[in-house]
Amino acid sequence: MHELLKVAIRAARAGGDVIKRGANQLDSLTVEQKSLHDYVSEVDRNSENAIRETILSAFPDHQIIGEEYGVVGEKTGVQWVIDPLDGTTNFLRAIPHYAVSIGLIVDGALEHAVVFDPAKNELFRASLGQGAFLNDKRIHVSNIDSARGGLYSTGVPFSGDNLAEVDSFTATMLDLLNIETSGLRRLGAAALDLAYVAAGRYDGFWEAKLKLWDIAAGVLLVLEAGGTVSDLHGSNQYLATGDIVAASPKAHTEMVKISRANYRRL
Repeated sequence: MHELLKVAIRAARAGGDVIKRGANQLDSLTVEQKSLHDYVSEVDRNSENAIRETILSAFPDHQIIGEEYGVVGEKTGVQWVIDPLDGTTNFLRAIPHYAVSIGLIVDGALEHAVVFDPAKNELFRASLGQGAFLNDKRIHVSNIDSARGGLYSTGVPFSGDNLAEVDSFTATMLDLLNIETSGLRRLGAAALDLAYVAAGRYDGFWEAKLKLWDIAAGVLLVLEAGGTVSDLHGSNQYLATGDIVAASPKAHTEMVKISRANYRRL
């Protein structure tokens, strides 16, 4: 296992330990509202601090891009992209579906990824060209023959920043339902949505306007598990735009056809 990935796993578990302790103290946590329906707790920040300390103790010259504290360090050949608690709303409401997400960009390319779910003790990991794993067992996307019959996940627009996209989202959702899917899920943690696509639990996932730290790790998991990833129009600009479709290859083709018809280019 590559040393970068080993440190990423240690860092994710360190953040996960903070989250597990916080889950037993929900009534006493300090919580702030960053924007409409967007919250941050002391657990988010303490998790990010634990992750940063683990990374910087091993690689003091590497750059870290985190959700809570922004960019730390000068840009070098290695960038750590971290979400210390993806699914904060779930966490604050004692819904056990949230994760630590760590993606490593080396010389401009995604090379390593870890998504750790401390509530279920599930650790997803991947390295470029080495496949994707869940708790050391190799995982693959589903082998569904088409989008029909698939189970899909998404993120429902919920804040003022996203409401301009609600019509596009609704049209895409209805078009997917019209091809006789097995259903849609909205569980509130994009990192886990992508990890579940990689593990074949979902057949596909789409969402608009995500942040780099929401998807960096999950993208590599899906790709290394044999899936296909693009933006909503089928191009490879998903890391820049935050607009993403990730799915089994045959389901992806049909999902992009639907999303391309419904989402305008911004």
